[in-house]
Amino acid sequence: MTATRKELTLADLAPPARAALNRTPTAVTRLRGGSKKGVYRLAFRDGSTAVAYVWSPDEDLWDAGPGDPRDPFSHASGLTLFTAAANRLAAAGVRAPRLLHADPTHTHLPADVAIVEDLPGGTLEDLLDGDLPAVSKTEALKRTAALLNTLHACTGPRFGKVAVVDNGGSSYGGSCEAVVAERALSDLDELPARDPRAAAAHPQLCDAIRTLASQVRPRTGPPTLIHGELGPDHVRVTPDGDLALIDIEGLMYFDAEWEHAFLRLRFGPHYDALRTEDTPALDANRLRLYRLAMHLSLVAGPLRLLDVGDFPDPEFMRGIAEHNLQQALSLAART
Repeated sequence: MTATRKELTLADLAPPARAALNRTPTAVTRLRGGSKKGVYRLAFRDGSTAVAYVWSPDEDLWDAGPGDPRDPFSHASGLTLFTAAANRLAAAGVRAPRLLHADPTHTHLPADVAIVEDLPGGTLEDLLDGDLPAVSKTEALKRTAALLNTLHACTGPRFGKVAVVDNGGSSYGGSCEAVVAERALSDLDELPARDPRAAAAHPQLCDAIRTLASQVRPRTGPPTLIHGELGPDHVRVTPDGDLALIDIEGLMYFDAEWEHAFLRLRFGPHYDALRTEDTPALDANRLRLYRLAMHLSLVAGPLRLLDVGDFPDPEFMRGIAEHNLQQALSLAART
């Protein structure tokens, strides 16, 4: 991986833009976010815009390489995952950026490329921070709750990434809770070399994972369609207040409790507004296991990313790791 992230130019992105829209952009701007892919806004002479997604090693800050999609938590990056997720969301009636053109053959760039519709406005995170005038916070959260209910009303025949399951494939692992527990133990085993507090607490954290996993009873119902990393930064708010999901490559069939553990963490004081009478009942034991596993993932992941050394805001990542380590230690102490 290069020492700094390579930024694509107008000359780089004009060919796929012409293939998608039969027009040449006049300007290209990199958009913030997108740690696994490059995200660029394409501006045209008539004032219209589109967005280019570029999946390449130069754009992937995680330096993870291709992941095995049969692992539900493998690196969620690439055009195949994106197109499968976009198709599934469209079938479910959940809005995402509309795919205008896909190039899996690397015709114009040495990478997978997609051109999608640009959704003007900002993110739900911007709105909750008071930066968007289009719609009130109360109304936006109400619409988000409705979106979640629509998403979670969809189920699949097996757990796993949509790209795998909808193609008739199966994922590794015997159950959602078994996959989560195994991943949590793997994340935990990475931490002692990186933090002495994690080293000292390793036996206690390991016991907590195993104890919480033992309390989860088998589930007989079908797995739920979930985004997987649904924070307010992954919801676009259009000027008329419509909502659309972005960063959808991790879409999978899994336990709704995994989604809610993440929602609670990312939405904080706004989380309760996302629970309605239509929200399915959640299993408290699964939630406890998944919360601990998620905190450990959000320690191991950021520290892993910092090892690569290319993240533009390392202090931000260290802050995430520190907060989640404290949360994990606190949960383990109460188990």
